[in-house]
Amino acid sequence: MSIRPATPATFGLVPAVLAVVMLALMGGAGAQDARHEPLSQATSASPPSGQKAGQSASRSGAATMAETRRLPEDSTTKHSINVSGRTLAFTATAGSLRLFNGKGEPQADIAYTAYQLDGADPHSRPVTFFFNGGPGASSAYLQFGCAGPWRLPIEGEAAIASASPELKPNAETWLDFTDLVFIDPVDTGYSRFVSTEEDVRKHFFSVDGDVNAMAVAIRRYLEKYDRLLSPKFIVGESYSGIRGPKLVRELEKEQGVGVRGLILISPVFDFREFGGTSILQYVISLPSMAAVAREAKHSVTRADMADVETYARSDFIADLIKGEADKEATTRLADRVSALTGIDQAVTRQLAGRLDVSEFRREFDRRDGKVTGRYDGSVLGFDPDPDSSQARFPDPSGDPLIAPLTSAAVDLTRRTLNWRPDGPYHLLNGSVEHSWDFGRGLNPPQSISQLRQILAFDPKLKLLVGHGLFDLATPYFGSKIWLDQLPAYASPDRVKLVVYPGGHMFYSRDGSRQAFRAEAEALMK
Repeated sequence: MSIRPATPATFGLVPAVLAVVMLALMGGAGAQDARHEPLSQATSASPPSGQKAGQSASRSGAATMAETRRLPEDSTTKHSINVSGRTLAFTATAGSLRLFNGKGEPQADIAYTAYQLDGADPHSRPVTFFFNGGPGASSAYLQFGCAGPWRLPIEGEAAIASASPELKPNAETWLDFTDLVFIDPVDTGYSRFVSTEEDVRKHFFSVDGDVNAMAVAIRRYLEKYDRLLSPKFIVGESYSGIRGPKLVRELEKEQGVGVRGLILISPVFDFREFGGTSILQYVISLPSMAAVAREAKHSVTRADMADVETYARSDFIADLIKGEADKEATTRLADRVSALTGIDQAVTRQLAGRLDVSEFRREFDRRDGKVTGRYDGSVLGFDPDPDSSQARFPDPSGDPLIAPLTSAAVDLTRRTLNWRPDGPYHLLNGSVEHSWDFGRGLNPPQSISQLRQILAFDPKLKLLVGHGLFDLATPYFGSKIWLDQLPAYASPDRVKLVVYPGGHMFYSRDGSRQAFRAEAEALMK
């Protein structure tokens, strides 16, 4: 069913009085949305003395700016694909949801792309919302690499900047068992700020502000398309390991929306153990480094890493805790790390066995002047500056994907879905991450607290976590450690970790994508 946004153009043939009434109701809806948003505290400047709100030149200018920056009216189109002996007919909608503050002033337009299977009962059919990570990543990775009706190959020879961005029907689309809504947080994809206030920007570019805004956007979508009765699921990748559990909790508490299941792909749950002086960072990354080294010789699976996982959680961490003052323990672990990772023993001894990800990436194939990917350590690329004493190389497993995915997203949106925003499409907006307020001080961002809450308070909610063996950005063993700390109510029938050959975007591999799709379908039944 197609529902166009309630803009003045919608009421072209409606009597003027009714148009005024409807516009007034729109203003009320915006204020209602804002009651769920703390933005009003940051943007609610009082009008100058003696001047009524809404009459100032500055407010008039702000309204004009808002309309100038407005995204086009939603576009709804009909499609069908033939894959694996089945035909899927569906309705696609490309559009946006406008978010307001407590005064009903527009703050941002959140772009989305939705796919709804034709002929299904929308009240009983699941609807799933997808987010990528970053912060600053659009949802194109999951849409075109994993679950959408069209897919772009992003592996092997197809994972280069000059690869064709032509999309093909996706045999592993999730559209068979759930409707799909891919959401782009502000300043990713085509989503954009409407307000030019710096406080608004700061709010959206923060852990809690982002969660609040995405929760409001989801509720707005459910209301707009009459999907409040549908079973609801959230899928998030990477940074959405932080966003996802918090988002489910925010939806439950502040938006009155319950979620049946949370699916996290290559998530980070806690930033405290990913750098600095934490010794756990070496424990987390060791199995993935060893998996990269073994994959270079022969194909490996999670089962092949059992010995490394056992060592990481036992003798390895015990020797780390003893510290460098214990020469025997330090030499012992340095030599074992060398044997497991393939890094030269002289290097691991120099580093006291404490091999961080950037050092592994540089040293793994330094002899041939190559570096490994961060997203996928099994992907090698030439070091642009092999003679430099500094590690100044990009990611050969991530950077080459930017051009084909961006072109694919723009072409699909404009030509196939007939939605034509002006301005650039941001697949991966680095300025968002650079501006992000992760929180400082003694409590870096973590979502384990919210994960415990949503699992404890809803005994039917399920969690599926998927990882790639060769992911050096968010290693799978980190999730294994944190999920093992959950209390007994997080039973195996509710919480599941699956690990596949592949990297951060493990779904780029056919076998891994097919297996993960089956897990997602089983969770939603």
